[in-house]
Amino acid sequence: MYRTAASRLKGRAGCRYATSAAALKPASSGGFFSWLTGERSTAPPPLEYPMPGVPTAPVLPDFIEPGKTQITRLPNGITIASEPSTNPASSIGLYVNCGSIYETPITSGATHLLERMAFKSTANRSHLRTVREVEAIGGNVTASASREQMGYTYDALKTYLPQLEKVKAEIAEIKNNPQGLLMEALHSAGYSGALANPLLAPESALGVLNGSILEEVVAENYTAPRIVLAASGVDHEEFLALAEPLLSDMPAVPRPQEPASEYVGGDFRYPSDSPSTHVALAFEVPGGWHSEKDAMTSTVLQMLMGGGGSFSAGGPGKGMYSRLYIRILNQHQEIQSFSAFNNMYNNTGLFGIHATTGSDYVAKAVDLAAIELLEVATPGKVTQLELNRAKEATKSAVLMNLESRMVVSEDIGRQILTYNDRKPVEHFLRAVESITLEDLTSIAHKIVCSPLTMASWGDVVNVPSYKSVSSMFPAK
Repeated sequence: MYRTAASRLKGRAGCRYATSAAALKPASSGGFFSWLTGERSTAPPPLEYPMPGVPTAPVLPDFIEPGKTQITRLPNGITIASEPSTNPASSIGLYVNCGSIYETPITSGATHLLERMAFKSTANRSHLRTVREVEAIGGNVTASASREQMGYTYDALKTYLPQLEKVKAEIAEIKNNPQGLLMEALHSAGYSGALANPLLAPESALGVLNGSILEEVVAENYTAPRIVLAASGVDHEEFLALAEPLLSDMPAVPRPQEPASEYVGGDFRYPSDSPSTHVALAFEVPGGWHSEKDAMTSTVLQMLMGGGGSFSAGGPGKGMYSRLYIRILNQHQEIQSFSAFNNMYNNTGLFGIHATTGSDYVAKAVDLAAIELLEVATPGKVTQLELNRAKEATKSAVLMNLESRMVVSEDIGRQILTYNDRKPVEHFLRAVESITLEDLTSIAHKIVCSPLTMASWGDVVNVPSYKSVSSMFPAK
């Protein structure tokens, strides 16, 4: 059939019609299919007109308005929030204002342990029953812990069953994760107060923590005003009808004052037999998420500085127009990785640069990190093109993340815990778009004027002294 059709096409290649009417002349036999199979016809039917008897596809809108977040607060203080979507699946999360900042010397490590022991045996269900019920409906349950919040989510089919030994393994694995260790060290050295508490349970705490202590932590912190139940892809009224009977009897204990943290700066060095040296320079982002303008500007600043590794397993091209990639990684082959980071909390944050290199080049890497941080804090050193690229990259990252229903439910829960409301994505896109070069320089200057925090791991013999590095910055 196809050979016959091809030969007939070849025979018609030289044909020309005197008028357009000839092109519209109806076929003398069965139309398009008879022509394709080689039967007699005079012209193929034009494709710009509907075929007789064939229904046309419905017209689809060019844009679908995203669902609006609906929020209901129960009398005891629990917040239930949801957002509908066209996605056939849904994601539900329970978020609690409870993290390592609320720990005491007695309860140190409880947050990490609660994360790992989530979805185990309860007063009403055994661990096996929980697993079987989740598997039966194709579910996935996960838990996550941070310094300020805990999250428990349900989404798709995937189940993990970590035990207490997994906690010990994670503590041991942190020694093989220099970047994670440096982040812990920066908080320990840089803050005085609650944010200095470790996010990972100290191994010494595992012998002290028991079921009674964990029950006390939950009873004290998992109270109604500190809980948000958030969902994406559900009908709010139906969701509320299911959730309210389950949560309405939780105690309405007043929400406590968040434990105080003071940024002070400091130095942490962890010698090891690693052939590489990992070093991080960090400063405070004053105000944290509650200073929204500065928080958004520092996010764009991180995107503008960017960075990465000398080798990218995910393929070339990611972030290669960022300042740290162009000015550092492309120019200094001795540096293995060089990237900006931005850890934000409710009232404060950490911004800085993490570098990995050989011990003999670490002093140069520290100098380069200091130069780059000071450059972005100097008027006229960042171009409008760089800023525009960073703003577009930031907006793209936000929108792509929100394509995930699990991220949407998490965003709802964490925003309500932080702001007591859920701001639409358009609000943040406008905030990013409004950032100017002056805003960028201003927040960068505020950052480098705060006390320096340094952390290093590996062969730290050649890491410059804290005093010498600190003297390069305005803060004394």
